[in-house]
Amino acid sequence: MQYRLLGDTGVRVSTYSLGSVMFGGWGNQDERQCIAMIRQAMDAGINLIDTADVYAEGESERIIGEAVRGRRDEVLLATKVNGPMGKAPNERGNSRLWIMRAVEASLRRLDTDHIDLYQLHRPDPATAIEETLGALDDLISQGKIRYVGTTTFPAWQLVEAQAASAQRGTARFVCEQAPYSVLVRAAERDVLAVAERYRLGVLVWSPLAGGWLAGRYRKGQSPPEQTRADRLTEYRPRGGRMAERYDLGNLANAAKFDAVEALAQLAASAGLSLVDLAHAFTLAHPSVTSAIIGARTPEQLERTLAGADVRLDEATLDAIDTIVAPGSVLNPADLGWDLPWMSADARRVRPPRRLA
Repeated sequence: MQYRLLGDTGVRVSTYSLGSVMFGGWGNQDERQCIAMIRQAMDAGINLIDTADVYAEGESERIIGEAVRGRRDEVLLATKVNGPMGKAPNERGNSRLWIMRAVEASLRRLDTDHIDLYQLHRPDPATAIEETLGALDDLISQGKIRYVGTTTFPAWQLVEAQAASAQRGTARFVCEQAPYSVLVRAAERDVLAVAERYRLGVLVWSPLAGGWLAGRYRKGQSPPEQTRADRLTEYRPRGGRMAERYDLGNLANAAKFDAVEALAQLAASAGLSLVDLAHAFTLAHPSVTSAIIGARTPEQLERTLAGADVRLDEATLDAIDTIVAPGSVLNPADLGWDLPWMSADARRVRPPRRLA
């Protein structure tokens, strides 16, 4: 396993981090197996475990807390706040009110006295960034969190947050967790450049594009019996962005089929698996710190860990660029967030209603 600095923090992070969205009810419901996988990843040199309070409604955090008991100082625990954790209107978002409640719940589930990296799971248009930063700064002063970061933030909001931190003298975000893969290259347009400019670490989520680059979806083959969207059905209603990522009738996904075929041939010619090619592609970008691997089974984890040291040569990287152009994204649903300023209401000034 190799290690890279997380921005300018001085903290060294393994180039593979362990994602946990599949631990618990959303994926692998065998708790003992999940714990064994976490410990296997640690034994392989992974020193960052990433989770979120919303993953299986807190179950993922609880499993991780059990897995690292007795080995807590060997890893960095990263979790997130923002997603809905209940039906009440204030049980979500990036307000001081919710952050102060949510962090205590995460600490209990993780069975720890501090969180190494506390991340905003998504931007919150309803909350001023100054309010959020003030709450996070207080938590750092209290020793409950060590560093703060963001997830799936647009480049302009990353810049805004850095300016707000400097102006208010609060803690600053030290990293961004961005969607980035061969099929989802939008971050190359601006987010990765902003990260370089402000010395932010970059953790990459979904480097396999939700399983598309694991070879689970191939032309002429039957789709898998159960997709990630299917596994989430119990917890969240069907439809929306998740369904769009796997709708095989979607023309954007047809383009993904074509790209996967070409990438599979390229990987074979380079003597690599498609999975190794996909992970190594993200790590080839100089702004990327670590790729978050998301195995659901021990077999998937073992296969992925075997490629931890794979690096791509220039010819292979150039060939990838001819298959999926730099900065492009084949299916916008893979970006992970619907921009609120792109909604119809935000784009149109509507005429006043006539009074009857």
